Amino acid sequence: MGNTTKRQRVLLAAAGTAAIAAGLSVWAVLSSAGEKTGIEKSQKKEISIVVTSLGTSFPPGMDENHNPYLDYIERNTKLNINVSLPPNESYHEKLNIVLSSTALPDMLYAVDDVWLSNKVQEHKLQPLDELIDQYGPDLKRKIPKEAWDQVTFNGMIYAVPSMNEVKGVELMYARKDWLDRLGLKPPRTLDEYYEVIRAFTFGDPDGNGVHDTIGLLLTEKLGRSAPFFGAFGTQLDSWLERDGKLVYSNTLPETKEALAFLRRLYAERLIDPEFPLNRTKTLEEKVASGKVGIFSAAWYDTRGPIDQNKQRDPKAEWIPLEYPTGPRGEKGTYSTSLVRGYSIVPAGSPNGADVIRLLNFIAGEGHSNLKLGFENEIWSMKDGKMVTNFPEHDKHKYRGIYSALVEVIEPELDKQRLDSLGEHFRLYENQKRVENNLIVNRFTGLPTPAMGKYMMKLSSMEEQFIKIVLGVASLDDFDQYVSRWRLEGGDEITREVNEWYRASLD
Repeated sequence: MGNTTKRQRVLLAAAGTAAIAAGLSVWAVLSSAGEKTGIEKSQKKEISIVVTSLGTSFPPGMDENHNPYLDYIERNTKLNINVSLPPNESYHEKLNIVLSSTALPDMLYAVDDVWLSNKVQEHKLQPLDELIDQYGPDLKRKIPKEAWDQVTFNGMIYAVPSMNEVKGVELMYARKDWLDRLGLKPPRTLDEYYEVIRAFTFGDPDGNGVHDTIGLLLTEKLGRSAPFFGAFGTQLDSWLERDGKLVYSNTLPETKEALAFLRRLYAERLIDPEFPLNRTKTLEEKVASGKVGIFSAAWYDTRGPIDQNKQRDPKAEWIPLEYPTGPRGEKGTYSTSLVRGYSIVPAGSPNGADVIRLLNFIAGEGHSNLKLGFENEIWSMKDGKMVTNFPEHDKHKYRGIYSALVEVIEPELDKQRLDSLGEHFRLYENQKRVENNLIVNRFTGLPTPAMGKYMMKLSSMEEQFIKIVLGVASLDDFDQYVSRWRLEGGDEITREVNEWYRASLD
């Protein structure tokens, strides 16, 4: 409940013993498969790292240990790097197993701040201050103090932060050709959204004479619902200011109002009935199929499923919408945290200096090539503009597993990169639209002690929200959730959060 996303925490809370055991065996296979032999290994200092795959894949003949971008890193750092990619499911539980093994890696990449805090308290990690001072000049130069503050415990730095390049994710997109066919205007208010969603569900907007369209598409864990919570002035899993104090958004009456609205939509069959099972991949497939009329898109979906739909149906026309405005004139979406990931060195690793040298290269000299790809292969300059070779760009997206270890923000470079992917995708414009409509999470401090104790249990309780939307639980069960949340650690967390908030205002 600190700076991680709701999806990351729910994923962590859902980890099962069997999945962990399966993940360990896969990790072991990956580790053994990634070992390098021969002259190269003997000539370079060897380190091992455990990172997330980010859901990427590799071209034929390549893997996480054999590809030109890792070769580039190794050549410039004079390191031989053994990379392991545990499966994404229950990722942090697998990191726990790795940290408990006798053969510790030299670096792990984590994405959960409470997990990080707990490992610091368990003395599982090395402080990095001296190593950063000696081997990390680019890290110190490019990462702002606010980010370092989020990895500093008791005055010592325990991780190198990787920064979020975007401040928010979701915005509304709709089929304009469907609006035109049904004689509707782009919706602005929540009531207008309701009418459009109903028309897209039952009004045969694709003109095929069959009721087979999806008015509104959501994903599991109430994913892609942020603008509808924003219409009531709230967001899931955030700390918002009310009367000079921070309160947990999931306990607010406004959140109950938003759940009531979604419950109504579901009862009237206006939300995809399969939404509790929809993963991001499923959402992409359904949008690309041409059966979806409106959804809360990620800012990059215009280059993904929306573009795939337009390629299949050249008549399909998508437009961004104003965020739905609710009964009190409120609107918006959630803000992302400043830091999105943490590169850490386990206690006992003798190669901390080499890890910092690696991360310093990724943030500094290697940043452009790892972020953009190699010039004249992935991109080139033409008439003063960056032009991307799309097939090569898509082929080598895996380079992101390395650049993500320590992402730094360079706005001009990011704009150039986004525009080079095709200005008609509106990627930069989408980002700015999101940034102008944020409902900001006001808690930006380190995870509190009570969060470490109670977070997993409290996060699992949020399943009640899905039951309310589905009609399996009554709307009044929300009040029982709030009472239980407060009793089972929420009040203690709230007290600690407000102690931090008062201190931050001094």
